[in-house]
Amino acid sequence: MNGLLKVMAHRAIGVVAVVSVFVLAAPVAAAETPAEQISSFRARHGEGKVVRDSTLDGIAMDQARAMAAKDNLSHDALGPFSRRVAPSKAGRAAENIAYGYDNFEKTLGQWIDSSEHRKNLLLHNASRVGIASARDPSGKRTYWAMVIAGDYEPKPGKGKTKGGRVIAGGPGEEPLVKREVVAPKRTASKCHVRLLSLCI
Repeated sequence: MNGLLKVMAHRAIGVVAVVSVFVLAAPVAAAETPAEQISSFRARHGEGKVVRDSTLDGIAMDQARAMAAKDNLSHDALGPFSRRVAPSKAGRAAENIAYGYDNFEKTLGQWIDSSEHRKNLLLHNASRVGIASARDPSGKRTYWAMVIAGDYEPKPGKGKTKGGRVIAGGPGEEPLVKREVVAPKRTASKCHVRLLSLCI
């Protein structure tokens, strides 16, 4: 009987060892990418997923680098957003910018907590996104830019066209471009520019 118990014990140890090796060899689930994080947020609010787009990534990277180089959070660091986003050929687009956090998850949380930034994240019919970050010359501050876009095919009878792109043409239609800024909270200061009820 002792011999039988020993054989069973050895078999049990062998099974545990095989299971352990299998568990260790199984791939660890990767963290969600920024596009997947945005898509998850959009899905919870009834909007479709977005995928990374190299053109939008380039637009976002140029913006993030320009803000970082100037150490200035501004949509106009490289000129008007409508001009910068034109190469994407999107019918509608929005831009969120921010600074302060080193990782995208916290930056996304900051945007989600702001009603105007949430609207941009939930841009209806958006299908593509570009995301980038860059550090200022001192390496202490990280600047983020996100460009989300959709409506790549003009809808018949909706709005007017300009250069092949649909632009807002009637009440209730969303504008071609929207943009929002988010920065760490600071003490109140005078407005230099007021844009769509935002004090910049």
